[in-house]
Amino acid sequence: MKKWQERVCLAVILLVAAVFRLTGVDWDDYHHYHPDERYISWVATTIEFPTDWQTAFSPQASTFNPYYWPPEAASPGIEVPQDEPRDFAYGHLPLYLGVLATRFVEQLGPRLAPLFPTNWLLTSDLLNQAELIEFRHLTAVARALTALFDVGTVWLVYLLGRHLFSPQVGLLAAAFLAVNVMHIQLAHFFISDPYQTFFTVAALLCLIKAVSHREYREESDPTVREAVAQRQYRSPLTAHRSRAAVYWLLAAACIGLAVGSKFSAILLVFPLMLAARWMRGRWDFWLGTAVFTAALTFFLTNPFAVLDLSCEVLTPAMQLGPITIPELNWRSCYLENIVTQNSMVQGSGDVPFTRQYSDTLPYLYFVEMQLRWGMGWPLGLLAFGAFGWAIWREIKRLEIRGTSPRDWRLKGVSNLQSPLSNLLLLAWAVPLFVTTGGFFVKFMRYLQPLTPFLMLWAAAWLWSWRREWLKWGVATAVLLSTTLYASSFVNLYQQPHPWVAASEWIFNNVEPGALILSEQWDDSLPSTMVLAGEVRRRSEYPNAELTWLSGTEGADDAEKLAENLALLAEADYVTIVSNRIYGTVPRLPQRYPLSSQYHELLFSGALGYEPVFVAGRYPTLFGWQLRPDTFGWPGLTPPPFVQTTFDSQPGFTLGRADESFIVYDQPLTMIFANVERKTAVELQSRFILP
Repeated sequence: MKKWQERVCLAVILLVAAVFRLTGVDWDDYHHYHPDERYISWVATTIEFPTDWQTAFSPQASTFNPYYWPPEAASPGIEVPQDEPRDFAYGHLPLYLGVLATRFVEQLGPRLAPLFPTNWLLTSDLLNQAELIEFRHLTAVARALTALFDVGTVWLVYLLGRHLFSPQVGLLAAAFLAVNVMHIQLAHFFISDPYQTFFTVAALLCLIKAVSHREYREESDPTVREAVAQRQYRSPLTAHRSRAAVYWLLAAACIGLAVGSKFSAILLVFPLMLAARWMRGRWDFWLGTAVFTAALTFFLTNPFAVLDLSCEVLTPAMQLGPITIPELNWRSCYLENIVTQNSMVQGSGDVPFTRQYSDTLPYLYFVEMQLRWGMGWPLGLLAFGAFGWAIWREIKRLEIRGTSPRDWRLKGVSNLQSPLSNLLLLAWAVPLFVTTGGFFVKFMRYLQPLTPFLMLWAAAWLWSWRREWLKWGVATAVLLSTTLYASSFVNLYQQPHPWVAASEWIFNNVEPGALILSEQWDDSLPSTMVLAGEVRRRSEYPNAELTWLSGTEGADDAEKLAENLALLAEADYVTIVSNRIYGTVPRLPQRYPLSSQYHELLFSGALGYEPVFVAGRYPTLFGWQLRPDTFGWPGLTPPPFVQTTFDSQPGFTLGRADESFIVYDQPLTMIFANVERKTAVELQSRFILP
């Protein structure tokens, strides 16, 4: 492939990646329907450049500290607590980058806006000619920044593939990642995972570059050797050693940035230790240098992870032989959040919104969700097959260790520039998959730091096939089908968000003062918005929460049922804004002996409520919808009104979907009206009591 062709292909791939990721930045009209993003943006409104450096690093006075609401914190249009602790369970680096990007755009926006049409999203939202409040403008800018970081990950995968295999493999791997639907979706959210993924790929690329330069031999190039002998050039061996040191320090810095984005990147210590063994000189020197550089980078980008010691983190007393270790209070708010998050993902905390993962299989559930939704079946099968291929190749290489490179070629393991390179990637990918795949909580985004390498191995495996027609045929089919799937996914952002549509319906059809019920752990409607030039507020409608998801086993009792039925008897409307509750509670009748009966009774009309509104938005291509089945897994029958809506629009289902994939930007939303006005006693008669 000629250089200009390679550059044109790369430019097209990056352009496609950018279009897919930047389309629909305003996917929820900035109503902050993603709870993690909502909280990060909320905290970000209080992060300000300090005016008093004497208090800049004081945990309870600094405007930099994510763990404390600053005194006198304020932001237009929202309520901001002041002078009190706050939980912040996310990496600090994305928070600071989002704020920094917003401040930069605030300064640059007035100068750039006249250069673009006024109706462009770039002009109105990102450059803020629409005069969005800080809470919304910051979200818009940070989403665009996240998208650009993910495009950067596509570019890094190209560089990695080109360095390890060939330009063709690099381009194909980048193309696979550019149209990866999970990456496209996560790039629309101001969350930490895309940043962690970017810095992880950068760290491994720099580690591989460092090791590659370490393996350079001066005598390998006679022309250069002769020039050095004549003292026309500095020794290339010395130059390569210098480059190896530079790449090593860059890798360490990227590891610090990755951990500063999300703590799970600490697993990069495995490829780091492995690479240190291959560097020239003492391996402990290289490892110590890298750890120091990574730690320093982490501190500079996450200072209050070290400085804020106002929390309580206890380790119990232990007896180790004759030595007694007393109970310790580490006091670190950063460690407190890590411990809390670890308890959540392991399932030991029994957090209500994680009960959706009850009875899901470790590892296999992650793979299933990637095949169905994250990558699609063609790319997913190729990617996970290539993961096995990469592991097999490494096993075969270890079997023939000590033999010549010619033997490697004969045994089909010669595609790598250095046999260590594949091992470095696996030293990250395998521990990540083994640990994450075994979690009780299985949010699809947990696998994002693995997917760039799956795309790389998919391209490399495919390109290693000997039959040209098969290689090109499969590559074309996988890339075309995945691109069509990505196009259909991006099309959903051209449709109104169901919660926005439902809010408009409520404002237009429900009299203010009507009691509208929502479900605990889910959002409530309507959302405050401007309709026909008038501000309509959520506060116009009283709200109460049904608590079906809370209280399990003995707590799912007659008292809990009576409280919920009293609300149902009094209410005018019930909103079911997602499958958060009905996708979980009916599946767990042993934990919810009473609550598990509710949704089937509601959907069948037995409680006197009838559906009056339904809205959803789905990946759509050529008029056909790709709908998730939110009713089959919990064993429910859709309300006839909902089923009729489905039947009126062409489409088909791809089966069950992980809640985290559909709940933020594509939830099925239903509103039920209290038509029969049954009493609480009449409602209770519909339930089978123990």
